[in-house]
Amino acid sequence: MTETIATPHAHEPHEGVGGKLNWLRAGVLGANDGIVSVAGIVVGVAGATTEATTILTAGIAGLVAGAFSMAGGEYVSVSTQRDTEQALIRLEKQELKTMPEAEEQELADIYRQKGLSPELARQVARELTENDALQAHAEAELGIDPDNLTSPWQAAWASLIAFSVGALLPLLAIAWGGVSLRVWACAAAVVVGLTLTGLISARLGDAKVGRAILRNVGVGALTMVVTYFVGVLFGVTIG
Repeated sequence: MTETIATPHAHEPHEGVGGKLNWLRAGVLGANDGIVSVAGIVVGVAGATTEATTILTAGIAGLVAGAFSMAGGEYVSVSTQRDTEQALIRLEKQELKTMPEAEEQELADIYRQKGLSPELARQVARELTENDALQAHAEAELGIDPDNLTSPWQAAWASLIAFSVGALLPLLAIAWGGVSLRVWACAAAVVVGLTLTGLISARLGDAKVGRAILRNVGVGALTMVVTYFVGVLFGVTIG
């Protein structure tokens, strides 16, 4: 009789998932925000003026400011999360050093509450503690992997690059289109871009693709319509 060894499913990776999801989330969010934000800027300015230089200047300024704003926001947010995680890990290390028996009992209680029998829960807690006490307690009590903390720089760079790439889509579309077509060209490019980011975000979150795409495109379309007519009204007022 051959022994069957359980292996992780190919579609269910178990290592490094937190870090990958961290930068993927930041990347998708950054690209989506870049598309919508810069599209709103250039379409709004196009509603007020036909001067290509003015439109492009506003778009480039929006791209640079938005990219650094997104990156800075991600860095600060994830740094705060990482600081909190590190503080909790330091506290857990201290507790494991000063009260190991109580910590092992706490770990056993966690597994007992998950459905294990008291005897098995104690055995699991003992073996996990002997193997790697900090890893076992951090994951069970705090939901943290000490070897795979969230990276603020990773999130910041992913957000900055993704925002810039996303922002280039409406910027290039409105730059290449003629005066009569530039807004429509930008709108078409935005719909394509938001469809892609909606698809990717749905796949990452295992959500319904159609709903994610409709939500993305709807927000982008509403943004362009509102900013365009704000630009038109502003242009008429100062014209």
